[in-house]
Amino acid sequence: MKIISYNVNGIRAALNKGFIDWLKAANPDVICLQEIKALKEQLDLSVFEQAGYKYQYWFSAQKKGYSGVAILSKTEPNHVEYGTGIESMDFEGRNIRADFDGVSIMSLYLPSGTNIDRLEHKLEYMDMFQNYIDNLKKYLPNLIICGDYNICHEEIDIHNPKGLKNVSGFLPVERAWIGGFINSGFIDSFRYINPETQQYSWWSYRANARANNKGWRLDYAMVAKPLQENIKRAVILSEAVHSDHCPILVEIDK
Repeated sequence: MKIISYNVNGIRAALNKGFIDWLKAANPDVICLQEIKALKEQLDLSVFEQAGYKYQYWFSAQKKGYSGVAILSKTEPNHVEYGTGIESMDFEGRNIRADFDGVSIMSLYLPSGTNIDRLEHKLEYMDMFQNYIDNLKKYLPNLIICGDYNICHEEIDIHNPKGLKNVSGFLPVERAWIGGFINSGFIDSFRYINPETQQYSWWSYRANARANNKGWRLDYAMVAKPLQENIKRAVILSEAVHSDHCPILVEIDK
């Protein structure tokens, strides 16, 4: 099973940059999208269906043009869960889950901490999300949580660890949280397969950051430990340029 996760920074903008042709070529079984910035009604859903994704699940933020997640699949899931049931999380459209035989796949978009209010919201969200997942794993042990976590875990995951240590996304409290999240029963699939590789999934639009590879690894496919031996491949698809992020891929034997 080939799963891709992609923060598209606006699905309509990505479509205008050749997203559908790329999707056909990449050909995942399931793709998790973040930051779709659109309502389902604003999209021509037939273009995704023609690309092979008959089963489409969109969870938009209440605020137009903001946040939102989606899962597109070639096969029909047994169940789809929109949100988490936690109101302060769900109105921004940050979490959707599709349950298949033997595996549950979640598309997650954690908030960024761009200012002190948003940072407090992010930290609160992270704590609630950890509790939510701790409970969810009791009856869905084979979870794969894909998405933009808006956190770099280790120094290898960011181009300037010393200079950015006080910037949200690489704060000690955020790094400790994602470390704890992994330790609670998950595998960072990219780092598991590529322990020494310094590669990024997001670059600022400023100062030619992508061309200079001054990036951050913010996007993860976290695989629950019961599936550890099923992880066959995990890569960052840095050649895709429809967004300030690039997609990530994990391949699982089901």
